Amino acid sequence: MSAALVPDIQARPAAANAPLAGNAPVELLGLTRAEIAAALVEAGEAEKAAKMRASQLWHWIYYRGARDFSTMTTLAKDLRERLAQRFQVGRPGASRDLKSSDGTRKWLLRFADGEEAEAVHIPEEDRGALCVSSQVGCTLTCRFCHTGTMKLVRNLSPAEIVGQVMLARDCLEEWPSPKDGRMLSNIVMMGMGEPLYNFDNVAKALRIVMDNEGISISKRRITLSTAGVVPMIGRCGAELDVNLAISLHAVRDDIRDTLVPINKKYPIKDLLQACADYPGLSNARRITFEYVMLKGINDSPADARELVRLLKGIPAKVNLIPFNPWPGAPYECSSNNTISQFSEIVFNAGYSSPVRTPRGRDIMAACGQLKSDSVKRSKADILREQQAKEAAAAPMPAVAQAEAG
Repeated sequence: MSAALVPDIQARPAAANAPLAGNAPVELLGLTRAEIAAALVEAGEAEKAAKMRASQLWHWIYYRGARDFSTMTTLAKDLRERLAQRFQVGRPGASRDLKSSDGTRKWLLRFADGEEAEAVHIPEEDRGALCVSSQVGCTLTCRFCHTGTMKLVRNLSPAEIVGQVMLARDCLEEWPSPKDGRMLSNIVMMGMGEPLYNFDNVAKALRIVMDNEGISISKRRITLSTAGVVPMIGRCGAELDVNLAISLHAVRDDIRDTLVPINKKYPIKDLLQACADYPGLSNARRITFEYVMLKGINDSPADARELVRLLKGIPAKVNLIPFNPWPGAPYECSSNNTISQFSEIVFNAGYSSPVRTPRGRDIMAACGQLKSDSVKRSKADILREQQAKEAAAAPMPAVAQAEAG
């Protein structure tokens, strides 16, 4: 990603797959096959054997969901022992695991550095979608979104993004990867953060998720939602070819400037042109335009008619989202009658316009309600923490040891 297109969001980099400290094991989750093979070579495996072993590890990690090398019985016992000494296959921790009365499940995930983000599983009768986060916090400050009240803390790494899928699969007991009847059948990159401001990590994670020898979720069952990072939309389509959703929410620039401030940089006209140019776009593969219904703000019949005009020529459907309240929210949800009237205008113009049924409101898991307590820390804070850890890890002087004895 070009640095010119991305705000300064690297002050606190995501944890890499390298050891966190000392001789801590190397995390295999989030690595490509080639990277796993290279790690095995570095650990002493012959190059030719490492490639085969990497494929075997891929099968155990992503098809069977194994975390313990001792269970990987297609590998020689001595190799399993060596792997356990050098590597690990981890998961995010779950600080909270909440279940809604409607079956929606939300995890507050804690990563190795203590930062947190949320992921949500939304079950249907015979399938289900996992809403995945791409960042801790968000840089976009969308006014209707609870995550937008947080500052961006950092990007999530590929391991942390894939880890959300792995943890959900663990909890749903969907290992080995089932071919049919999955309750984790779809991925929506609609959690905390703007995926296109963390594109490289998101892309790497999604390629792992799509790999047909592992988790094997088809690109047709993956949707990436963006608030409108226009220069990255074409790259997303060209490199990932996943479904695209646009967090639109207004039909006039003056209103969208307030609701979705990135609009000041990439206004509606530019955004819709990028949508019209999206690779692979057709009537069979439409862009979803997400539109949160805010009382007295963007919900008039005139707004609906303008939305129809704006979408002319773009294969599209409109997903109407009743506003989900959160503490301190500055908006109210439009009435049911208003939403129905809006939907009817859009539908009669030839665009599918379903009204999304709110899910997980009682556990703050509905669209726009996600948030964690992570906060952006200054460089001075980080330096003090590092110095404290180094001091705690340093051996005591001989005199101090004697006094302690």
